[in-house]
Amino acid sequence: MDLDAFCKEQRRGLLPVETATLAYTLLTAAVIALCWKEMAHPLRLIESRVLVVAGMGVLAGIYYLAPSRATRFMRSLYPLTLLGFWYPDTYEFCQLLPNLDWFFAQADLKLFGCQPALMFKVWLPGKAWSEAFHMGYFAYYPMIALCALLPLATGRERFQQTAFTLTVCFFFYYTIYLFLPVAGPQYYFHAVDPELVGRGCFPHLGDYFRHHTELRASTLPDGFFKRLVETAQQSGERPTAAFPSSHAGMSTVIMILVGRMSRRVMLALVPFYVLLCGATVYIEAHYLVDMLGGLITGVLFVPLAETLYSRMTRHPALK
Repeated sequence: MDLDAFCKEQRRGLLPVETATLAYTLLTAAVIALCWKEMAHPLRLIESRVLVVAGMGVLAGIYYLAPSRATRFMRSLYPLTLLGFWYPDTYEFCQLLPNLDWFFAQADLKLFGCQPALMFKVWLPGKAWSEAFHMGYFAYYPMIALCALLPLATGRERFQQTAFTLTVCFFFYYTIYLFLPVAGPQYYFHAVDPELVGRGCFPHLGDYFRHHTELRASTLPDGFFKRLVETAQQSGERPTAAFPSSHAGMSTVIMILVGRMSRRVMLALVPFYVLLCGATVYIEAHYLVDMLGGLITGVLFVPLAETLYSRMTRHPALK
């Protein structure tokens, strides 16, 4: 154990990652207040945000009572543990707006001459391909944890910035999802007539997903990794957050950050990264334009988040 982790220290104010979390919390609270009458459970959403802020307050109190690197680490880690909470939460907002899947399904057809989300598994059939892509898709979760904790082994001075960059890039995506109601192929193609899709017609669904959250049943062969992915989807998936793909985008962010800390670890992750990006379309979670949008935004979001971090940490006490 690193005894230095428990050395006394005292730094005032919010950590950058806490500031980012508080900003997103207040942003969504303001939207809830503006849309109070239209939202299904606004009070519950406000209560959850009060708990988020209370959690930060408790950890800050522990830090000020027992200031050390260990208690500061707890403060930095807490916002990262909330990322899974904020993802399905976006559904409560975007469901209020007219669904736009018709536009993105049409874009796939015009750009690629087909529906890649429907054809990919036809081109690569069989259990081996299915398990490989589902393994890649599930690798998303350990990749996030690895990226967040890798600085503890490669350079502790990177931990604060890595935690901030990961959290803020997620918040960039979540902010888009609040106002861009795209459910994805596994929801949209379940809701519309297949014959219309086959003729290149994509119906507007309006507020359909405000009352329907059924996933399209998978026709892929059963397997261990497929069951893992389906379990994760059942617990947190909602008809939201399709464009741009945060799986493709955040895995790109992770590859960039990990590559700076350890080239060997980054190279070891390449097969999982490739399978993960392909899986977003293979399992019908995203349109191909969603995945490409994720790749582009992932590259763009990293320098933007790092610029924010640099500006927030100009004062030594905030580092």
